[in-house]
Formats: sequence, structure tokens, C-alpha cells
Amino acid sequence: MTAELPLVLIEPYAHHLGGHHPRTLATLATARPGALVIAPYGATDPGPLRQADTRLVSGTRGAAAAVLLAAAQWANAVSTAGRKAFASRRWPLALRRAPHQVTLLARCLTEAACLRTTHRFVREPAAVVVLSASEALHGAAALLGGQPHLRFIHEAITTEDTPVRLLGRLARRGERRVVALYPTAAVRGQFADAFPGLAGVARTFAVDDGHRLTDAELDGARTAFGIPDGATAVCLVGGWWPYKDLATIGAALARLTHPLHLVVTGAPLDGEVLARWHQLPKVRLHTVPGPVGEQVLRLVYGAADAALVARRPGVGKESGLVMDAARLGVPLVVSDHDPDLTSKVSGQPWARIFPAGDPGALAEVLDHLAAGPPPRPGPGAPAVLGMATAAEQAAFLTTTYARLIEELR
Repeated sequence: MTAELPLVLIEPYAHHLGGHHPRTLATLATARPGALVIAPYGATDPGPLRQADTRLVSGTRGAAAAVLLAAAQWANAVSTAGRKAFASRRWPLALRRAPHQVTLLARCLTEAACLRTTHRFVREPAAVVVLSASEALHGAAALLGGQPHLRFIHEAITTEDTPVRLLGRLARRGERRVVALYPTAAVRGQFADAFPGLAGVARTFAVDDGHRLTDAELDGARTAFGIPDGATAVCLVGGWWPYKDLATIGAALARLTHPLHLVVTGAPLDGEVLARWHQLPKVRLHTVPGPVGEQVLRLVYGAADAALVARRPGVGKESGLVMDAARLGVPLVVSDHDPDLTSKVSGQPWARIFPAGDPGALAEVLDHLAAGPPPRPGPGAPAVLGMATAAEQAAFLTTTYARLIEELR
């Protein structure tokens, strides 16, 4: 039966700390005791995987997989050297983009090595899922890896140039052996034209593990940061990437009329910006250098009356921070950058929405928190955002995989 298919979870970035991918990996593994997890460079925090009775495989198994991973490591080295060599804008755009094209190839080879490794462990039907897949060369990964699979494609970071597009066309027949899973409809739309033959489904990546913040965690977190009872606190979580609107946040903080404790964690952060925020008269800044693990993350969220998420207009990829707030039970202050997300949280008592890029509106929302924060999201909040439980997500993955195999027969 499809519901009983074991899971093979491939996470090429399990060795990276931070983000919601490691937690999702462990949560899904828990839903299928005996699941096989393939992490080519190991796992930063293997404890939860071992507790879930998971078979964790680091590195590769078999000659073909070893060759593919070695080629991926070589390509990564070339890409890193190329980015350093062609970093200056004096170089033509094609040369500056070339290293990123090599990165796409490296990611494909890594995935293929992991897919090859599954053959050494799986002797019965199993649902094979790449949790953090490349945005390119989908068919090539399937052909080189010799394994039909599902692949979560989180966003389009690098645009394909001619050489990569040519490789993709040569391996186009492999796309029928793949189902792409996109965390939002907006991300799916980004790929529809470029890969018309690639079957795709919009499916939220984050999973509700049911581990909401406890009263003890909430009390202890504020004590840990020295935030007095009655003071207003907001957390800002995650690396400061270009799609995040830190300029609007900074301008809003400068306009505050009520004191605010701001707990910041993530990597990378901008030290100069933090220094400016530290000097603002109404801001009491608490910085936790990142990346951080799940326990520290829970401490940061637990100290806050609300989580702050500000993105630039038009960013439509899934926000792990929004999902974290819902699953942990933390009120949300969020920009209206994504119409789909806005429609989901609009009217929810635990969410406050402000116009993206409007520091005055954000400052007003933050000041209003002093009169009383929004109520904490209830257990039903994750479902409002489309999050499934671990069991539901595992059932979806196995059913979707079984359908793919049936179509290939």
C-alpha cells in the first residue's frame, strides 16, 4: 500500500546549520520509522535523526556514486575560484555568471550521487525525495542517478545560460521520471515556462511537528534575554538576504515612539546596520550570532511578542519564518509582499499586516504592540498556511511517488 512505502530522504545540505530544512528532515523521518536519510556531507545535528530510528548515510556508496560526488566537489571548487576571480564588475556579465552555471552542474552531480547511493540500500519500493533540489537539470539528475524521484524546488536563484540549457535539453527525457514539488504557486509559475514537460505540484514544504512553545519556554526565554515583564519584544530571524527588506525595518525602528526590545539572529547579518540600530533611542537590541540550532531558535521566538517578517514586493517563495511562527504559536507582523500569503493571514487575529516598503506603517504596527500584543496562534494556525502534519506529508509523498512509478510503467 502506498501509505506504507518507506521514505528515502535526500538532503544535500544537512551539514548546514540553520534554516527550517533540518527540522523538516527530522520531522519527516519521524513519520516513517526506519526511513533512509542520505546526507552526502553528513548532518550537523544527527541526534534527532537517530532518535527517529532513521538510517543515516553520510558520503556515498558504490563506485558510480563516488565518481559523481567527486565530480561535484571538483565543480564546486571551480565555481568558488571563478566567483573570486570574476567578482569585479569590470568583467563581462557572461564571465561573472559562468561560475554560477558551474554551481548548477555541481548540484546536479551531488543529487545524482545521492540517487545512486539509494540503490545500495533500497531493496523494495520506496518513495525517494530530494528535499533541497537544484532549480535546473532535473532530467539530468534523474538519468545520472538512475532513480525516479520527487524533488522540492524552493526558489529560482540562478538563471540557466546556454550551456546549462543545452545539457538540460539533452537530458529532457529524464524529466518524465521526476515530479517537482514547489512550496508555493508563485514558485511553480516561475518554472512553468522554462520546464513545460516537468510535472509539478504546489505543496508547502514546512511541516507541522506539533511542538508549540510551552509556557515554561516562554517565561524562560524572556528571562534569558533580560526582557522585563510588560516590555514589548519582537524577533527578527534569519539571514539578511537581498529579498528581505531591512531598509524598511531600519527606517521603521527610527520612527518608534514606544520602547521595543528587538531580538535578532541569523547569518549573514550586517554589523554596521546592527550598530546603527543599537544607537536608536527606542530600541533595545539583543543579537544572537547565527546560524543557530532548533533549541536556540525556540528561545528567540519564545522571547518575542511577535515575529517580524519584511520582504520586498513580489517575493513569492515560502517563508520558513512565517511557518515557524504558526507552528510555534508566535504572533506575526508581516509585509504584504506576497498576495497569496496575505490572503491566508488576512483577518487572522494573531497576524498584523503592513504594506511592503512602508516604514511608517510598520512603525505604527510596532508601536501598537505596546498596548497589547496579538493573541498567540492556536493549534489550527499551521493549517491556515497550508502546512501538513508529518504523517500527512509523508502520506502525500508516498502517494505521489507511487503515482509517478505507475505512470512510468
